[in-house]
Amino acid sequence: MALLSLLDVYVSFGGPPVLDHLNLQIEEGERVCLLGRNGAGKTTLMRIAAGESAPDTGTVTIPDGVCIARLTQEIPESLPGNVRDIVTSGLRTDDHSEDWEKDLRVDDLIARLGLPEDREFNDLSGGLKRRCLLAKALAAKPGLLLLDEPTNHMDLDSILWMEEFLLEQKIPLLFVTHDRAFLRRMANRIIELDRGKLASWSCDYDTYLVRKEELFVAEERQRAAFDKKLGQEEAWSRRSPGARRTKSNARMEALVKMRAQRGALRSVAGSAKMEISEAERSGVRVVEAEEIAFAYPGGTPLIREFSLVLNRGDKVGLIGPNGAGKTTLVKMLLGQLAPTSGVLKFGTKMEVIYFDQMREQIDDDKTVAENLAGDSDTVTVQGRSRHVISYLQDFLFDPTRARSKAKVLSGGERNRLLLARLFTKPANVLVLDEPTNDLDAETLDVLEDILVDYAGTLIMVSHDRAFLDNVVTSTLVFEGNGVVTEHAGGYTDWRNELARVAVAKRTAAIGTIARTTVAKSNASAQPGAKLNNKERKELETLPGKIEQLEAEQAQITVQLGDPEIYKDGGTKAAALQKRLHAAEAEHSDALARWMDLDARKDA
Repeated sequence: MALLSLLDVYVSFGGPPVLDHLNLQIEEGERVCLLGRNGAGKTTLMRIAAGESAPDTGTVTIPDGVCIARLTQEIPESLPGNVRDIVTSGLRTDDHSEDWEKDLRVDDLIARLGLPEDREFNDLSGGLKRRCLLAKALAAKPGLLLLDEPTNHMDLDSILWMEEFLLEQKIPLLFVTHDRAFLRRMANRIIELDRGKLASWSCDYDTYLVRKEELFVAEERQRAAFDKKLGQEEAWSRRSPGARRTKSNARMEALVKMRAQRGALRSVAGSAKMEISEAERSGVRVVEAEEIAFAYPGGTPLIREFSLVLNRGDKVGLIGPNGAGKTTLVKMLLGQLAPTSGVLKFGTKMEVIYFDQMREQIDDDKTVAENLAGDSDTVTVQGRSRHVISYLQDFLFDPTRARSKAKVLSGGERNRLLLARLFTKPANVLVLDEPTNDLDAETLDVLEDILVDYAGTLIMVSHDRAFLDNVVTSTLVFEGNGVVTEHAGGYTDWRNELARVAVAKRTAAIGTIARTTVAKSNASAQPGAKLNNKERKELETLPGKIEQLEAEQAQITVQLGDPEIYKDGGTKAAALQKRLHAAEAEHSDALARWMDLDARKDA
């Protein structure tokens, strides 16, 4: 049964249509990801699907009994009431469940999302506010859940919990996200909004990227052939054909149609052209922290006995729950906050720029151009003078948008404006707090590329697992209770390291159990029981078998940490878990058998 049907939907705000007679149908069991550039109309489509606004023309059909709930991209600045009040307000008036069932549902959501039920909503952090609003949407027991950038301001633990919860509950989804790891794990269908049209791709994200590139190449080839033909016809028309008037008139009519067709074509939006203004190189040693700690007066320590050496060119990512102290550590490493104990040493010639998570450096009452250059018409980038409008076009702002007030910008546009502003300032230390929020995939790819090539030092707070994997060289993980550990590589490298440690602990535990078992067996065994030929051969082969089983356990554990295997709803993951338990049992038996035979070999 179709949970939502959009037929011939058209929306325009005075310019080219945002939604150009598009059709969409979402069925039971589908988890559909909506992709598109910033400003393409994704949020407009989500509002129409949720019934919050109506299209100019077209029909929206939602079957009776199907509830659609939506988690918006923007967090309300103010909502009256505490967490429990907000979550309870999500319950439907047409829900005929008993009151105790509704209370139990609210209690369960608050507990599973780790929400402080008595705290006022307005006192929460951005991440907790988003989790509270997600709980409110889930309280309605929706038949279709709409999520607009659901991972924004959420820490990794919350994102992973949300993934597991949504997969477990099998809630049909229509969602917009920039988080590629979330997309890869959740989506079983991708739709793309491009120049007002909607294309559907029934495949995973990586296959979609390949097919999209093939389609783009084919489209460019067709456009080049059309432009060549149009140019030939224009050249013919300028030669003023005289003879065979009937044929000439028909050809001229065809040329007029081609001109109209070319004028109606909407070009693909280009990619952003970003470059960072690099300052003079800093000293080799940027920051050295020796056993530093920090605690607010009367509070528990946020950082305990942390040491770090940050050299020029290092790219460090910070991972941890909201409120764990990531921003506090960043401020200490920048010298903006003094540690309560320990020693901090700073290098020379440091030029720092800071990208804040809440984008508070943008003045909503000024235009985009004024936010960038004030009253000037030019900006200086890499020592070169650029006209402010030309520079903003590199960040995908057309001249009209560049003269608009900043308060009308979407989340992705605000993000691009702040990047444009910061990248005009020379820097050799770049600090980015959640830089990926709201950016479309194409702009995210460009930002990744310039950060990988950046010769300066990078400190980045992010929950975007794919972005961390592609950019950082080491990761600082907030383990809890003020403990911060450093790990080489990105998010996946850290998870793989955890998996290897877990396997080693399990192997050690199994070995202890096996040795105890063998000791008891030997104590009760008859003395002098020699090995026969079959047992001697078995003793020779067991070490290889044990090593093979240990390698298999490590490999399976790493696979279970990969979000890719969960995109089929968890079937493959369940099979791997089953095999892991079997391998552990086989390893325990093999180890016990080897120790038994080894103890008897000299008898």
